[in-house]
Amino acid sequence: MSSLFELAMPWWEFVLRAAVVYFAVLAMVRLSGKRTVGQFTPFDLIVVILLGTAVQNSLIGEDVSLLGGLILAATLIALNWLVAFATSRSRRLDGLVEGDPVLLGRDGRLFEAVLRRENMNRLDVEEALRDNGLSSVEDAALVTLEVDGTITVVPRDQGRG
Repeated sequence: MSSLFELAMPWWEFVLRAAVVYFAVLAMVRLSGKRTVGQFTPFDLIVVILLGTAVQNSLIGEDVSLLGGLILAATLIALNWLVAFATSRSRRLDGLVEGDPVLLGRDGRLFEAVLRRENMNRLDVEEALRDNGLSSVEDAALVTLEVDGTITVVPRDQGRG
């Protein structure tokens, strides 16, 4: 029973490991693009599950104690709160962590080069168009990839010809 609370390494090493892994994974997810976060495919889900498994040993090391897991959980939650706190107060940091919306199309035209750069295809956009009651991209004034990975569609003014 006492092994539940016996740490295999100093408490501060858990905090350090959690911080390094948190910021490294945050950077990797940020670099992978917005789609990773916003529009999960089965493939994306598999990657997320495997990512958790891949970093497990980096977090926990040789420790299997209850206390070690609780220290890690508390550290990860605290880091997440700290990043949210900092990004809510700094527009520059928010842009670095969250990114900025990306214009995918305007006035009925899609920007193919932007779609490729964002690892998206026309099917993604067509689904968003249908979700917004539009039958084709020609009916859209703006098509935007938001920072959370969702696609926002603003319909064209139907009164214009």
